[in-house]
Amino acid sequence: MADWKRGARRVLYPAYEARMLRRMPDNLPKHVGVMLDGNRRWARAVGRDTAHGHRAGAANIEPLLRWCDEVGIEVVTLWLLSTDNLNRPASELEPLLEIIADAVDSLADQRRWRLHPVGALDLLPEATAKRLKAAAEATAEVEGSIVNVAVAYGGRREIADAVRSLLAEHAERGTSMEELARQVDIGHIEEHLYTKGQPDPDLVIRTSGEQRLGGFLLWQSAKSEFYFCEAYWPDFRRVDFLRAIRAYALRERRHGA
Repeated sequence: MADWKRGARRVLYPAYEARMLRRMPDNLPKHVGVMLDGNRRWARAVGRDTAHGHRAGAANIEPLLRWCDEVGIEVVTLWLLSTDNLNRPASELEPLLEIIADAVDSLADQRRWRLHPVGALDLLPEATAKRLKAAAEATAEVEGSIVNVAVAYGGRREIADAVRSLLAEHAERGTSMEELARQVDIGHIEEHLYTKGQPDPDLVIRTSGEQRLGGFLLWQSAKSEFYFCEAYWPDFRRVDFLRAIRAYALRERRHGA
């Protein structure tokens, strides 16, 4: 019975996905953030170790980016590793960092997307940070969509870094604290975020059934729409992605109201 169901899905899903694409509304998101959650739980469910789950999750990144290209999404932000994740045991963290760096190298080699690391790269091992920065440099002139690779990322840390950068900039100019306090506004802080110059995410997708933000793009997602998918990230399919995009397109956006 299970084999029959799998065979039926292989036949029916492509037709279903093609119909969804044809009937997709016009108001699609320009920037999609994705919380790639559930690798470890997926690995436990299939009886494998954690590293296997992370490798399976990494293998699903390129398909996701191709699905985004299909519908014309201009910016994608992928949360691959939080600042909290840096506290995991070295036996898990070191292989995970290598898997992430390998995945980013593979994306860079294709020269299809402009890769932009976002996060506290200074908290990463030097070798990992260098590989992420090298991928960004290698794809800087690529004309494809922007892919923010969020590694060692935390929303509170990003805001704190933005404020520190703003203060340092004005200290160099000789601006007094009193003068800065009178001048500073939302726009000044936005100019120092990791994603400065980019549109805020229209849609944030989280896999694995968890229904919380967890610190992802705290500042930028103030007016975002959210879509929570039950599938663990390695099992996230094109049809799941298209359902998320369609759900967004059918909503009446109130932009935070």
